[in-house]
Amino acid sequence: MTAAAPAATDTAPTAQTAHGAMLDKARAVTAKVGRLSRDFAGAHRLAQQAQVREALTRTELTLALTESLVARAELEARLRDQAVAAFRARGGGRLRRHNRLSQILDRVLSRLGSPGQALVIARSGVWRGTGRRLHDLRHMAAYARRRASPEAAPRAALDQAWYLATNADVAAARSSPLVHYLVIGGREGRDPGPLFHSAWYRRENAAELAATSLTPLEHYARVGAARGLSPHPAFDPAHYLAQAPVLAPGDEPLSHYLREGWRGGLSPHPLFDPAWYAQQAPDTGGQAPLAHYLATGWKAGLSPHPLFDPRWYVEQHAGVAEAGVEPLTHFLSNGGFEGASPSPWFDLPAYVEARGGDLAPGVHPLIDYLRGGAWAVAEARPGFPTAAYLATRPGVVRKGVTPLEHWARRGGR
Repeated sequence: MTAAAPAATDTAPTAQTAHGAMLDKARAVTAKVGRLSRDFAGAHRLAQQAQVREALTRTELTLALTESLVARAELEARLRDQAVAAFRARGGGRLRRHNRLSQILDRVLSRLGSPGQALVIARSGVWRGTGRRLHDLRHMAAYARRRASPEAAPRAALDQAWYLATNADVAAARSSPLVHYLVIGGREGRDPGPLFHSAWYRRENAAELAATSLTPLEHYARVGAARGLSPHPAFDPAHYLAQAPVLAPGDEPLSHYLREGWRGGLSPHPLFDPAWYAQQAPDTGGQAPLAHYLATGWKAGLSPHPLFDPRWYVEQHAGVAEAGVEPLTHFLSNGGFEGASPSPWFDLPAYVEARGGDLAPGVHPLIDYLRGGAWAVAEARPGFPTAAYLATRPGVVRKGVTPLEHWARRGGR
């Protein structure tokens, strides 16, 4: 029993030593944790600083990109102005007063067979001639002799087949469509083709038409085209000319588009995208895509542009449905100026508010957006920040489309 006491005494220093070692180890661990915490905090600060620098860089790049896009829009506007100025410099015809006596003379001439009808056409100024008077008169007479043949194509902005299909009385009477329009149809408010909106053109040029008693087509052929006037809300001559179509002497944008421009993929209006429409209607039956849309496409719900949905527009605006009016024409001539949105993708009243005083009077809000306004507002629609969308999708710029247009093409994704 007495031998056990020294063993207990021997273990005390050992326990103290172990305890001290544990304390030292704990202190070392604590110190290491402290260093790691400081290192982590430093790394976190560096990461935050890097994120801030990245955000600033992204913001600066987005601002620079936006500025370049605004500059590009301004350049495009100047190019449009130059294209129209160059076209106007070619000169046009002169207005004439088509008084009551002149109208009686046309009616008399129209009853004298093809020679008299050729004179009616020549007096109107609508025929795109060669400048050789007798040569042109022979061609006019040859056209008049074909009377109501749908295949006869006058050298004028009148669609022969369309006019006959639209006006059964002309087809039944076997009348020459162009002569009928000049003597009767134009004064009754009939349209010479699907892309000539006579009532709208008359409203836009009321003073001169009233003063001269010319039909809308005569006014357009003599001076309207040369001035860059639009024959239809959905046809924008400045937009068309900016695409550099090759126009022959005496030619004008509308006739060129209907004859050949559409085959080359030229767009007749900022709100008509030929490629977009072709995805929905690959075969337009030989018609210009815009003519196809105005005749039948909209009734089938085909969309002329990603930001215009005809079915949605008609559903939202009961008056359009009741009147059976083609929705794009209504939107461009009336609805857009009255605050009607063209689709669920574009909130027109919100855009007008965001644009404020920078939206020029008389400029259509959606056209303003497509022609540069997209880059001038922080949010083109509530909850859709332009800069953030561009920052995450830089490819949008390379595609040459506006952010909302890109978003609409993807179905809002």
